[in-house]
Amino acid sequence: MHISIVDAAALPAEGRQQMAEILTAAFVRWPNAWPTLAEAQEELEEFAGAIAAGGDSARIWRAALDDDGRVLGWIGGLPEYDGLVWELHPLAVDPGLQRRGIGRALVLDFEQRVAERGGLTIQLGSDDESNLTSLGGQDLFPRPLEKLLQIENLHDHPYSFYLKLGYEFIGVVPDANGFGKPDIIMGKRVAA
Repeated sequence: MHISIVDAAALPAEGRQQMAEILTAAFVRWPNAWPTLAEAQEELEEFAGAIAAGGDSARIWRAALDDDGRVLGWIGGLPEYDGLVWELHPLAVDPGLQRRGIGRALVLDFEQRVAERGGLTIQLGSDDESNLTSLGGQDLFPRPLEKLLQIENLHDHPYSFYLKLGYEFIGVVPDANGFGKPDIIMGKRVAA
């Protein structure tokens, strides 16, 4: 499958609708993310508004398209620390098309865009709200970082995807989404 990656802000209304549907479907295992289409559309409107208000440096917002212009997935990013660090948020690929290189292509494109803007590091949070890892459902105190180093992927948590792309564990936020529901923080340097 051939894909092209484009600026999502330039997509027509039909493309944004597809992006909202993908966001809701891709995060079905994270019930507090975007459980409804309306909430996914609000996320897209927030991206569009931030880009319109802040110009090109405000956020990165990219979409992967097939040859027919159908959205396959999308990625967003927000600058932090005066643009030296960028948060990858979110990454969503149509669940029926996952494991075909679309997410990988989006992340690599995102890394390139961050580096072009002078960013040094990318960080991301990958929640475990449904006991997908050995950290889920556990009291991570005391010594949460020791527990992070012993993490096991029990049910296809996406942290393994990011590890394959060179991301590393850089922290954990115990109870970020309620007791036993941590946010696993990962990062990668993108500049030499």
